[in-house]
Amino acid sequence: MSKQSASTPKSGPKMIDPKKIKRIAVLTGGGDCPGLNAVIRGLVRAARIEHNWEVIGIQDGFDGLLDNLTIPLKAMDVRGLQARGGTILGTSNRGNPLHYPVKEGGHVYFKDVTDRIIANFNKLNLDVLVAVGGDGTMKIAQALFEKGIPVVGVPKTIDNDLGVTDVTFGYNSAVACATLALDRLHTTAESHHRILVLEVMGRDCGWIALEAGIAGGADVILIPEVPFDCNIICDHISARKKKGSRFSIVVVAEGAFPQGGRKIYEKEPGADGTPGRLGGIARWVADQISVLTSLETRVAVLGHLQRGGSPTTYDRILATRFGVEAARLIADGKYGDMVCLKGRQIKAADIKSAIKKLKRVNPEGQMVKTAEALGITMGRPQ
Repeated sequence: MSKQSASTPKSGPKMIDPKKIKRIAVLTGGGDCPGLNAVIRGLVRAARIEHNWEVIGIQDGFDGLLDNLTIPLKAMDVRGLQARGGTILGTSNRGNPLHYPVKEGGHVYFKDVTDRIIANFNKLNLDVLVAVGGDGTMKIAQALFEKGIPVVGVPKTIDNDLGVTDVTFGYNSAVACATLALDRLHTTAESHHRILVLEVMGRDCGWIALEAGIAGGADVILIPEVPFDCNIICDHISARKKKGSRFSIVVVAEGAFPQGGRKIYEKEPGADGTPGRLGGIARWVADQISVLTSLETRVAVLGHLQRGGSPTTYDRILATRFGVEAARLIADGKYGDMVCLKGRQIKAADIKSAIKKLKRVNPEGQMVKTAEALGITMGRPQ
């Protein structure tokens, strides 16, 4: 029996009998990452081969449902996409239909425009929407489901911070990119006897910094879950120098911050609730190290390099499995669910449960303890 929220308005679309499905749609929301095209390919091929459904691609995230930007997707259209980075549908992390900027009378107001999405969903004769994205995309998907649109979710985020799934696709590719950068930084740091600070993505969760730092042999790892003490970092670097190590590697998540301090923004959050743009923590840390140790420091910021390029083998397989499983959820009438990885099995969970809270690094967990056992400092007393 398909699920439907008690809050669904009578004017909204009805939850459809899976046996009557003819036409489904897929969109990719939020930031891009390796593996999005593999999801699209897995979904389209499973939908066409196993169920003979028509698949419509929604362009540029939820903006495409507001402006009727669509393209048909057939098996031939997705050939070879498993190796291609980005998303052929385009994406947007700015267009939130729950809080959408609308200009009226010379002023900009933020309004809920999901009624337009519902109207266009009906106009396009769509039966089910597959939303591929992270926390923000899933929150919008849940809101649309509660208003009556049959939705199935696919979790995507390089930060690996979405609840209920062990891993999100895109994360492995981002860690591989950061690890390769650390490998390269080692040689130049050692050659010039410098301290090199690498800034990686991780707004609220430090999974990329932590795992790449361990894999890439970092000496210092700084993450949002563990506020750091600059004196402890500098003491650690100075102790390494006394033992003969004339260079050190620091990896810092963009959302890391010092004890008693705050996150550093390139662009501060807006008064209307729009998120800010993080940036600058690596430079701040490098300056502190330079002042406190008198050692030469340099900074590298990976930025969008972590989002680009071809997905790793792991992400290609995981994303493909997610896409195929999304088709199965539709066939089973499990609307309001999101595919997820549990152990080695692809399962499903309520989207609502997935967005309850972020999956953050446990400061006392095994991964952090592993790093510290290797002699890596997290900028806190041990």
